[in-house]
Amino acid sequence: MRRALLLALAVLALPLQAADLKPFTASYTADWKQLPMSGTAERSLEKKANGLWGLNFKASMMIASLTEQSTLRLDNDTLLPQTYHFERGGLGKAKKIDLDFDWTSKKVTGSDRGNPVNLPLNRGVLDKSSYQLALQHDVAAGKKSMTYQVVDGDEIDTYDFRVLGTEKVATKAGHVDAVKVERVRDPSQNKRITELWFAKDWDYLLVQLRQVETDGKEYVIVLQDGTVDGKAVKGN
Repeated sequence: MRRALLLALAVLALPLQAADLKPFTASYTADWKQLPMSGTAERSLEKKANGLWGLNFKASMMIASLTEQSTLRLDNDTLLPQTYHFERGGLGKAKKIDLDFDWTSKKVTGSDRGNPVNLPLNRGVLDKSSYQLALQHDVAAGKKSMTYQVVDGDEIDTYDFRVLGTEKVATKAGHVDAVKVERVRDPSQNKRITELWFAKDWDYLLVQLRQVETDGKEYVIVLQDGTVDGKAVKGN
């Protein structure tokens, strides 16, 4: 069950303008509705040397932990992942993923839980962290439906999303106007529900996530505090 909440916490090439990428930091609290258990998470985007960006995520719940790191670059306003690292430890099954995106040879290589990964790489392919950044910016651009090609295990999977509308979200930084988005799944194949809220006035930073597992367990993650381009997030 701790592993399930950590996976909910982890839930953050399409055209992106370089000027639209703004560094951010965000910390979250997470609650499991059925039990008095909670967790915390931190996510950040930072500008690195040589035109690279680092997207980092850390989550913890009791004695379990999760780390996710992506290195990205922009080429002709297109988001290109460079490396991806995922590691989960503590209770439950440990998991480790390391991927290298070689845009010269057009291949994704690495390992996923000890199994080799070798996939063709085309513009539009993202990792499990960078697609969340693409989603954030596509919502900011006013798109109503989004589709991403994401490296998932030993295959490239399709992730679909759609905008449901706008809502006001209560966070510890105040009430925030947000765009609500849901992951689109075939209900006959997967009954999991994933909903995300992005702050309209703060570069569409993720401020809330709700996930309902197939067994009915529900997790809610809410922004505690954050900064966008060096400015502290403040609600109404």
